[in-house]
Amino acid sequence: MLDVRRLRLLRELAHHGTIAAVAEALAFSPSAVSQQLSVLEREAGVPLLERTGRRVALTPAGHNLVRHTEAVLERLERAGAELAHARQGLAGPLRIGAYPSATRALVPAALAELASRHPALEAMVSEVDPAGVAAALRAGELDVALVHEYDLVPTETEPGIAVTGPVFTEPMYLAAPAAGGVAEHRDSPWIMAGPGTLCHAMTLRACQAAGFSPRIRHQVDDFATVLALVAVGQGVALVPHLGTVGQRPSGVALTRLPMYRRTRTAFRAGAAAHPAVAAFAAALHAVVPRELRGA
Repeated sequence: MLDVRRLRLLRELAHHGTIAAVAEALAFSPSAVSQQLSVLEREAGVPLLERTGRRVALTPAGHNLVRHTEAVLERLERAGAELAHARQGLAGPLRIGAYPSATRALVPAALAELASRHPALEAMVSEVDPAGVAAALRAGELDVALVHEYDLVPTETEPGIAVTGPVFTEPMYLAAPAAGGVAEHRDSPWIMAGPGTLCHAMTLRACQAAGFSPRIRHQVDDFATVLALVAVGQGVALVPHLGTVGQRPSGVALTRLPMYRRTRTAFRAGAAAHPAVAAFAAALHAVVPRELRGA
């Protein structure tokens, strides 16, 4: 009989590529991961891994087993959702991931709404960039999360992860000392989010679409800080609507652009019907400003 816990390790190896990365993602030691995968190979009776030096690749049988593992784990999530429905009332922890501007502008109101409906449900929020959500969900560090995508940076489907349709859609703005478009700032210094984030990729692609590569002066993830830097002449930036709510300093002009950021909820495949996940989604929808729902 194949052990589900070991199957999870194989699935994570398929996503992360190295035993060290799997160990870091799941808070195991590399030797423990390697030992458990060796046990899984003995259980399977066929080679699942090919080792070349420090690199490990999955064999065709390993890839096939990962495909079946995704289906098994999805069925287990559905079973957990059905059991949760059978209990009386929602209680216990609900681990929520959210990106910073949503955490500031929407999540507090959503948590208040959630608490009023389900007072025994213990919401626990962690800030996480959308690029890290899939790994955190698969590792069980999160139960549900807010993720976003930009017109110029669509997100790829992650195995084992499901997402809803857009919960809300925000317009994007160019923040600069005076009104204008992106193309007018080919010679301006730019303020961007850190490398590896969707916000960073979005700004790069927007500038490239306007015919130039931006000259990056500052790399800052917090939009309040970005606007403060724009206000004192340190550069220009692209900012979504939530990044401007209640924090537009004097000296900053916001020019609306024909670009949008769309936010969805993400969770493990099979968990869509889990009452706690559905309760958070309902609470979030209740507090989203009407003008963002149909943008």
